[in-house]
Amino acid sequence: MCPNHSHNESTTLKVSAVIATGFAVAGLAVGVIMGSLVIAFDGIYSLVSLLLTLLSLAAASQLKRSDSWLTKYGRENVEAGVIAIKASVILLIVSMSLYSAVGAMFTGGRPVDTSIATVFGAFNVLGCSYAWWYVAKKNNTMNSNLIDAETKQWQMDTMLSVAVMTGFIAAWVLEQSPLSAYSVYADPMMMILMSAYFIKVPAVMLREACTQLMSEQGDRVSTSNA
Repeated sequence: MCPNHSHNESTTLKVSAVIATGFAVAGLAVGVIMGSLVIAFDGIYSLVSLLLTLLSLAAASQLKRSDSWLTKYGRENVEAGVIAIKASVILLIVSMSLYSAVGAMFTGGRPVDTSIATVFGAFNVLGCSYAWWYVAKKNNTMNSNLIDAETKQWQMDTMLSVAVMTGFIAAWVLEQSPLSAYSVYADPMMMILMSAYFIKVPAVMLREACTQLMSEQGDRVSTSNA
């Protein structure tokens, strides 16, 4: 890998990490204060994205060093391993959030200030959309597996933010109707719907990474037996 490619890869991951930090802090703070499962999940997802971005950054930094212990495993194997870890962690977070949301549905729901939540959702949509665009644009010129995984993370975060904003707008409309008593179920229901949808992306990422790792392992076995 050329030095310029490695530098661009590291720079892109660093920018992604900085943006993820902002969303993680804001999402967790607002989610906890408002008692919203969806917003708290958004913040937790951003925090996990940050930690996973730092993992990608560390891997990218090690792979550009010829004396790194990771180089003996090969770049494709290391990238597949990092992606597998990312996907596994995201799957765990989504599953836990789904469990909490289902529990809330059977315990009276969760009342949320929909006006504040909608404004926060709009802020998230704009910020995540920019991060997704920035990382995807960089990936078009680098064609890096690590940056591609980062792009998918921001794609999920952007779609999550759009779903959150749309859901809270719908909840606000519900509050103004004769069915306002059911608005407390909007937050956990959104979490259930989003979990069911978003679980597909990390599942595909994990499957592809595991296929890559098994393929590389098979090639090594074949080579050693030859």
